[in-house]
Parts: sequence; C-alpha cells; structure tokens
Amino acid sequence: MEKIGIALGAGGARGLAHILMLETLDELGLKPAYVSGTSVGAIAGVLYCSGMTGKELRELFSELIVSERNRVTNLFNFKWLDFITPRFEGAGLLKTENFIKFLFKLINERTFEELDIPLFVVTSNFWTREEVVFKSGGLVSVIQASISLPGIFAPVLIDHNVLIDGGAVNPVPFDILPNDCDLTIAIDVIGHRTAGQDLMPSLTEAVFNTFQIMEKSITRQKLRVVCPDIYIEPYISDVRVLEFHKAEHVFRQAEPAKDRLKRELEKRIE
Repeated sequence: MEKIGIALGAGGARGLAHILMLETLDELGLKPAYVSGTSVGAIAGVLYCSGMTGKELRELFSELIVSERNRVTNLFNFKWLDFITPRFEGAGLLKTENFIKFLFKLINERTFEELDIPLFVVTSNFWTREEVVFKSGGLVSVIQASISLPGIFAPVLIDHNVLIDGGAVNPVPFDILPNDCDLTIAIDVIGHRTAGQDLMPSLTEAVFNTFQIMEKSITRQKLRVVCPDIYIEPYISDVRVLEFHKAEHVFRQAEPAKDRLKRELEKRIE
C-alpha cells in the first residue's frame, strides 16, 4: 500500500468540504500515513487523526449546525456560538478558548504523539512573519493558534511566540508532508465568490475576503513551484468564512469534488 499524505487547507466554513474528502478515503479503505492542516483544516485533521471517521465528522457537524431558517445571529449561525466569547481588549474581537475546550472534549488525545495518524499543523509567527509547523507536543494551544484569524480571533502565545492563523503563510500545506509519501493529496477550500458584485463590503467581510485574496495568491504561486500528486479544489461559492449554518449547501457543492477524488484514487490504487 502506498504511503498517502493529505493536506487539508484553510477556508472557514468551506472547510466542511474536507469531511467529504475524508469520507472518500474511508470508503476506499485507505488510511493516510500523514495529515497536514491549516486553520479549519487543522480542526478536521485533529479530529480525523484522533480516530473519528469521515461519517462521524459529518454527523457531528450536522448535529451542531443550526438551520438557516432558525438562525439567531448574522455572525455565527450555529450552536458553537455558545463557545465563542467576545473580547474587549487585545488584538482580536473574539476568544476561542471555550470552543477549543469543547473541541477537545470530543477526543481523548492531548498531544500529537497520542494521535492515530501523524499530524502536522501550520501556524504563523506574527512578529517574524514566518511559518511555524507543529508535529509534536501539546495539541490544544496549537490548534487554537492555527485558527486565530487576524483581527477576529485573539493570537495565541506558545513558547514566547505570538502565533496566528496558519493561512497567512501556508493555506494549503501539501509541501510540509514528509518526503516519504508515495502519494500527496491537497484539498483547497478557499472557495469562490460570485463575480460582478458591486456591493461595498462590511468590516468583517473586508477583513475575511482580503485574507482570502492573500491565501489564494500564496497557493497560486506555490503551485507554480511544486504540485501535489492530486489537487482537489471543490467549487464552493457564496459561503462566507463563518457561515457554518450552510453546511448542507457546502456538502452538496463538494459532492462533485468528492467523486473526482474517488476516481483519481481508484486509478492510483488499481
């Protein structure tokens, strides 16, 4: 069996598409040797590497999501609203400590070494502007740092380093997978926006979309230098970073990409 490495990219709510890609591996009886993740990809990665299946991840997220018909807020339209705390000082509007505590109640593992599958998580050092990859030690603060979108979520201090969202340096981290991978898969969920819109963005929309413009540019430049064996970019449109209530919409839009990944893998393992 080939050693498979899969990279799960940044993309906020669009990262729900990662679940379908992980389902594909499960359905084909394939277990990756390595997983790398940035931001929401780190969340999907740590849950999957702890032993949860793609199907279990879909069930988990479906249970947490509040229907769009019943939404109570325009910012976070899902039950995780209870786990996100306003922040009135510092470099972020919101704190993620409660969400992280909730996340780690779902799994027993607290260190990288305890995971079933080796995981590599990307963060960004705010002051040095460099990529910082974690593959050992404690998980909790690292995952929190990897999802700390600048200006929205508070940065995280680890070993005297101020760390923020890994998407600032490496949105689709296929290049950090170990060299002994026989097959590398990259899942890019940065997504697409409807062209031709002339509406002026809100403050949060301006922050989020500017960050995504940067992420897309980084990924485009990296692909000119090195490419994974399989590159999958689900066509996910009109889903903003925090619109997790659109889970079913994301799942539907990601189905063609899931089928594409399945066909690619079947060709490789024949």
